[in-house]
Amino acid sequence: MTEVVATNETILVVGGGISGLTAAIEAAETGKQVVLVEKRPYLGGRVTQLYKYFPKLCFPTCGLEINQRRARQNPNITVLTLAEVTDISGDKGNYKATVRISPRYVNDNCTACGDCAKAVEAEFDDEYNYGLSRRKGAYLPYRMAQPSRYVLDPRIIGTPDADKAKAACKVDAIDLDMQPQDLSFPCGAVIWATGWQPYDAARIQPYGYDRFPNVITSVEFERMADPNGPYAGRIVRPSDGREAKKVAFIQCAGSRDRNHLLHCSRICCMASLKQATYVSDAYKDAADVTVYYIDLRAIDRFEDFYNKVRAIPQVKYVKSKPASIVADKDGNPVVHGVDTEGYNRYAERFDLVVLAIGMEPAVPKDGFPVPIVVNREGFIEAAPENGGIFAAGGASDALDVNRAVQHATGAALRAIQVVNSVRGMEV
Repeated sequence: MTEVVATNETILVVGGGISGLTAAIEAAETGKQVVLVEKRPYLGGRVTQLYKYFPKLCFPTCGLEINQRRARQNPNITVLTLAEVTDISGDKGNYKATVRISPRYVNDNCTACGDCAKAVEAEFDDEYNYGLSRRKGAYLPYRMAQPSRYVLDPRIIGTPDADKAKAACKVDAIDLDMQPQDLSFPCGAVIWATGWQPYDAARIQPYGYDRFPNVITSVEFERMADPNGPYAGRIVRPSDGREAKKVAFIQCAGSRDRNHLLHCSRICCMASLKQATYVSDAYKDAADVTVYYIDLRAIDRFEDFYNKVRAIPQVKYVKSKPASIVADKDGNPVVHGVDTEGYNRYAERFDLVVLAIGMEPAVPKDGFPVPIVVNREGFIEAAPENGGIFAAGGASDALDVNRAVQHATGAALRAIQVVNSVRGMEV
């Protein structure tokens, strides 16, 4: 059974992505006790699913590994994975949190050898790769996952596959009798770092995401380009595996639209410019990339990156929000629209179309276990009514990784001030 030792000077961090991980580390390294709750089986969040960062086009694994190590080695941090906060009661400086932990069916004996996965036959869509590949019913979420322990999918519990996994384990790490567990503990402040989720592209009916396999989202394309991803880094058409040399990127797919997301997600332009380099690097002079855009948002330090990508001759830009996408008899997506500079109609055929979908809060407005002030888009506001509950990173707004980390550090400082004031009152 998991136990949590906490007081009203403990800081609860909800969400173990880059923002939650940052906030937890910053608070813990000042000597504060932190309970870090993450609903996935591992820490790192959506950053772990990125191939490269913009503007430097470096890999997230380096900085992520450092933060994972800092968290792992800090005795002030208690990590609860496969866990969700179900209730928060009380007031600033004196909260009581209730957390439900779902069973992993794998205990601390696990050495991540993978024998259980070899024994299991059942396969499921791999959520880490956004369903672009399949994984076993016993799995390590990704190669750098922390904690470095396998997970049994609950759908195999009670089936012969579960027994096979248990029989294959040489270190007695498979525990098929694990049950959900509810924990309640005190805390003085809460950092809400549940991040963002990609907007559902299937809701943008004219673009045919749910009908045409060669229309994919920007987050799926990120996994496609990753050498450790479902296509081993090959830029291809999901329908037939052929090389996708002619690629369209459609900006503001569902964003700045009264029928979908009203807000601009800020990072989509830079993400698509970054992804355009994936195609040009993969196919060199044979690459043919078109970026359809309303406006290109490249501010501050991103201006140089924008100019660098703009200079790539294989990448061209059309100022337009495409009206629709259809597919020809060979499965090629055909983009229809009118450019807003020359007002010329176009019907352009591509190998692959990538929708730059927007960011929306991972927790819906009515999904919080405590009253909290959110804005029109569902992001958490910095409001006095929230008491000792502070948003961090993508829970507060659509932010890139750099700004999310900065924001999380600020949230940690505010939470530290709250628990310090508790100590002051007790003295």
